[in-house]
Amino acid sequence: MSTTRPPAADDRDPGGADALPTGPGEAQVRRLHLSGIPGVVPLARDFTRQALHDWGWLPADSADRRAAAEDVLLVVSELVTNACLHAGGPEELRLHCQPKSLRMEVSDGGVGDPAPRNPHRAGRPGGHGMFIVQRLCLDWGVLRNADGQPGKTVWAEVAAPA
Repeated sequence: MSTTRPPAADDRDPGGADALPTGPGEAQVRRLHLSGIPGVVPLARDFTRQALHDWGWLPADSADRRAAAEDVLLVVSELVTNACLHAGGPEELRLHCQPKSLRMEVSDGGVGDPAPRNPHRAGRPGGHGMFIVQRLCLDWGVLRNADGQPGKTVWAEVAAPA
């Protein structure tokens, strides 16, 4: 788990709205509820792909922009898959697009902490999800539910394409 920085006071959107920003430079937030829905991994990827289109990340006009969008789609897939495999399924996917970064959050009811396998064994099947997230992202971490209930939000941030 990341320990590079504590979460900022405004890291979570308390309003819960799916609204786009009202002014330049404000974060754009999208939410997708996933509780009890079958096929959540491709659904989350498609939802994220549409958000990337809406926010101008896609269609990509350069190799760097294409790589950034592909990294986001892969990280979303890994976070949602981990929630399916280790936490009883995801509850919600949140995407926060800011001018310099995109933050992906997957909430679930699980009590465990995700962590890259150590040592990482590239030749073995399975166990690569959080290693991939760690390698592709600027930062990532886990926020426990503030109300003391079981559950957490796993978040990861990638840099916006230049």
